[in-house]
Amino acid sequence: MRFDGIGKVFHGRGRSVTALQDINLDVAAGEFLVLVGPSGCGKSTLLDLLGGLAAPTSGRILVDGVPITGPGLDRGVVFQQYALLPWRTAQGNVEFGLEAKGVPRRERADRAREYLHLVGLSGFHDRYPHELSGGMKQRVAIARSLAFDPDILLMDEPFAALDAQTRDGLQDELLRIWQQTGKTIVFITHGIEEAVYLGQRVAVLTSRPGRLKEIVEIPIAGRTDTEDLRSDPEFTRYRHQIWSLLRDEVSRAQDQELARNRQEASVV
Repeated sequence: MRFDGIGKVFHGRGRSVTALQDINLDVAAGEFLVLVGPSGCGKSTLLDLLGGLAAPTSGRILVDGVPITGPGLDRGVVFQQYALLPWRTAQGNVEFGLEAKGVPRRERADRAREYLHLVGLSGFHDRYPHELSGGMKQRVAIARSLAFDPDILLMDEPFAALDAQTRDGLQDELLRIWQQTGKTIVFITHGIEEAVYLGQRVAVLTSRPGRLKEIVEIPIAGRTDTEDLRSDPEFTRYRHQIWSLLRDEVSRAQDQELARNRQEASVV
C-alpha cells in the first residue's frame, strides 16, 4: 500500500482548509502501522481516504498498485463508535456485511460464529447490543470487519471510549488477532502508550496541515509475553521519543486553535 503525494483541502464558509499536505508513505503487507498526531492534524481524514470514503485533492493511494477510487471489500473499517444494529444479535451484526456480499445463509452463520470465536465471544452469538459491554460491542465490530476477509483493517481510535482495563485487554486481543490472521492494520490513536504497544511502526503527523514528520520503528518482540511491558525501559524510551516529536506539534495546534477562535470572535 502506498500514499503517493496525498493532499486534502476542504472548502466551505468562504475559506479553504488544508487538512493534509504531501503525505508519502509505504505500508508493507501484514504490517501494523499506527498514526499519531495532535487533534485536527488529519489522521481520520487520511483513514477516510484510505477507506475510499473521500477522495484526495492531490496524489493517490495505491493498494497492490491499483489506485483507490471508492470503498472496497479489500478494506474493513472499525470506528470508535460501534455502529451495531440494535435489532440484530451479535451474530446477526457480523452476518450483515456477508449478506450484502451474497454469501449463502449457512456459510454466513458458520463464518460469523468463527469470527466471534476469534474475538473471544463464543457463547454470546445470540446477545443483542444492549446486553453487551462496551468492550464486547467493539469485539463484535472487529469480528464484523474481519468476517468478509479484508486484506487491510482500518481502525479509527477503536478503544478510546473504553475504560483502561478493558482497553488494555483489547489491545492484547487485537495483537493476537493480527498475529493469527496476518492482516495489514492501520490504526489511529491519541494515546502514545497505545501506539508504542501496538505498532511495528508509528507515523507521527504534524499539526494542520498534516504532514509526515517522522516514522518511528518499534522493534519490540513478544509484546503480550512480557508481564509489564509498559514499565520496561525500552518501552519508556520509545514513548518518550514519540512524545518529544509530538510536543511541539500539540503546542502549535493549540496556538492555531486560539488564533482561529480570536478571528471568529472578531468577525462576530
